[in-house]
Amino acid sequence: MSERATVCTASGVPLVEKGSTTFLCPGCGEESIGRSPRCRNQGVPYMCKCGFQGP
Repeated sequence: MSERATVCTASGVPLVEKGSTTFLCPGCGEESIGRSPRCRNQGVPYMCKCGFQGP
């Protein structure tokens, strides 16, 4: 199992703000995806190492 993400996968911002989240990649289930509140709200795309891309 991978470690919990500490930075946003899309922007690289540290996940310290309220509203930040981490979850396993829906494509591979292995990599931890991190999302900052700003990227989540704006729908900024992210890409996992396996190639899965999400909003």
